[in-house]
Amino acid sequence: MNVAQSDNKRVAKNTILLYGRMFLLLAVSLYTSRVVLSALGFENYGIYNVVGGIVAMFSFINMALANSTSRFITFSLGKDDLDDSRQVFNACFIVHIIIALVIILLSETVGLWFLYNKMVIPESRMYAALWVYQFSVIACIASILYAPFNATIIAHEKMSAFALISILDAFLKLLIAYLISVFRDDRLILYAFLLLCVSITDIIIYLIYCKRKFPEVKFERIKNKNNPEEIMGFAGWSMIGNLAFVGYTQGLNILLNLFFGPIVNAARGVATQLQSAVMGFVTNFQMAVNPQITKSYAQGDFNRLHTLVYASSKFSFFLLYCIILPLSIESKSILSIWLVDVPDYAVQFTVLTLFARLIDTLSNPIGISNNATGTIKTYQIFEGGSLLLIVPIAYLVLKLGGNPTSVFWVQLIIMYAVQILRLFLVCGKINMSKKEYCKKVLLRIIPVAVVSAIIPLMLHQLLPSSIVSSIVVVLISIGSVLLFSYLIGLEYNERLMLQKKAIEIKNRLISQE
Repeated sequence: MNVAQSDNKRVAKNTILLYGRMFLLLAVSLYTSRVVLSALGFENYGIYNVVGGIVAMFSFINMALANSTSRFITFSLGKDDLDDSRQVFNACFIVHIIIALVIILLSETVGLWFLYNKMVIPESRMYAALWVYQFSVIACIASILYAPFNATIIAHEKMSAFALISILDAFLKLLIAYLISVFRDDRLILYAFLLLCVSITDIIIYLIYCKRKFPEVKFERIKNKNNPEEIMGFAGWSMIGNLAFVGYTQGLNILLNLFFGPIVNAARGVATQLQSAVMGFVTNFQMAVNPQITKSYAQGDFNRLHTLVYASSKFSFFLLYCIILPLSIESKSILSIWLVDVPDYAVQFTVLTLFARLIDTLSNPIGISNNATGTIKTYQIFEGGSLLLIVPIAYLVLKLGGNPTSVFWVQLIIMYAVQILRLFLVCGKINMSKKEYCKKVLLRIIPVAVVSAIIPLMLHQLLPSSIVSSIVVVLISIGSVLLFSYLIGLEYNERLMLQKKAIEIKNRLISQE
């Protein structure tokens, strides 16, 4: 078996492991969020989402650093140099400690001022909001400190460990949902505190696992003083893009609070929860592929790099569209079944947010390829700078009388325009033809997206509103996307490969009988 086949087998194995994890986490997450929303109520749920969002506003620093850490650790492993890997890990961990101290300083000064002076929170709930804020700060610090360990697990492609740890995390949150449902005092404070306990548990498990399994995870003095500087330099430019991400997630959440209050934030929280669950369908696949993209660049294998970018982009889109299409068409019915009592605007927020995230399936492989090159300055300035426009334009639209959904229309339009910009910024750096990308990706996914939606939309309009008709539309939607993805989206050799795999699985099942 050659190296490429071995890598492909590893990607497939890791993808299967992550998808097994995802289906379990999806069920737990959806049930947990329903119980939490019911226990807290719309106002408390909205307060938790927006107050936690203040801390998340500072997390763009950590997100930039996490991207930098993942790139440097994965790149180092691609060179197969243990001493270099150990030096890179230690440099990353020290830089994360520094960033944790910076975020504590910002959170306890600027963040507290913003909470007391700008947020729209009922006076009777300000005491609880303050506790939620402080617990969120500590949880944020915990996530910063375990980021290097998380990046190491993913770089080594040990997805079984990653899956098991995240499953434990999900079941602990399920326990939290039960506890706050039976607790009679201030449930909001208890909820924030228990989530903090889960975050601390995560970092302890990551630390123990990595120390035992990976030889490069050994704390020692840094010999190469350039490593921290390179990591910080890379992270510095990454901050532009991550600041933009925080802007169109937490920034829009805070805008909604300033203009419409915490009840609308509850609707935003519901949309975000469903979005996070749905994105797992793609994140798991891309998490298995991303290390291979970086390692292919490190090894100078551009043919494999391009193949991975095309395949990751296309298959990620099809996987997510299988879920987004039925969710969008039957969003009102699905949210009613899931939550029973649905906050105003939750349906509109959910649909627009899902279609905005759909573009992320295409942006991720391009962004990972760009990070692999190590030269990200121009990319971050233009991509991040363009995405930063979402918040000020959304603010202007609201000042002119826009309704809550208008901010997500702004986000949707700008995100789709920026994807075109990404191609011009990255293709030349990785020797990839823009024409070939359009041929192998865009001209495959666009027809599938349009054609597969026709029959489900017609059925939604023709069938009477009921649970049975919603189930029919959902099943037809999924089947339609899968069928047209196979007929239109896949190339001839890809269809042959799937047929071969199907025959192998069939023969294996028959032999076991």
